[in-house]
Amino acid sequence: MECRKFGALLSYSPIKILSLALLGGAALLWYGLTPSVHFTTGRVVTSIPVQEPTSAKPFVKNGYTLVPVAEFSVSARLLSKSIYRFDRQSELAPVDYALGWLSMSMPNIIKEFDISQSGRFYTWYTDDFPLPRDAVETQSANMHLIPATDEIERQLRALPEGSLVRLTGLLVDIEAPDGFFWPTSRTRADTGDGACEVI
Repeated sequence: MECRKFGALLSYSPIKILSLALLGGAALLWYGLTPSVHFTTGRVVTSIPVQEPTSAKPFVKNGYTLVPVAEFSVSARLLSKSIYRFDRQSELAPVDYALGWLSMSMPNIIKEFDISQSGRFYTWYTDDFPLPRDAVETQSANMHLIPATDEIERQLRALPEGSLVRLTGLLVDIEAPDGFFWPTSRTRADTGDGACEVI
């Protein structure tokens, strides 16, 4: 699967795909009361994603080998959510979150964007950039979530868009005996093919 991140005024822009493999926790900072999007009010996330070295060893999940490359955590606002059932990646990552932090968690900024997800991509559209394009690209991301437990998967599926969340886990490369390979990015600043993190 290719991962791309582009941006252009007045056009839908596939943004960096973050694949978060093996979520060890999904602690909610704030949980909305309805499934509607709450972009007009709420706190701003003032921290950036944290990536640290890991000594975790490769392990097998659903017949795939997950090779840890880093510890990862992110606090962010849930901009959009997509559930996948029929692609191969859904065997590991049934839920994608498009997340925003810093300026991209601010309700007055987010309301200027039309945000959607499809085909494992997160896209945004705006008539007028409320902040520089590189800020949009580096302060928001689409994350492929591989839950560690059924309960975490249930929480990921149920969380309403607009909520503030904290996710922790491992960034991993994914391998399969038939040659399938789903690599993770190691940086939040990359663009183009391969701009992916897998928790």
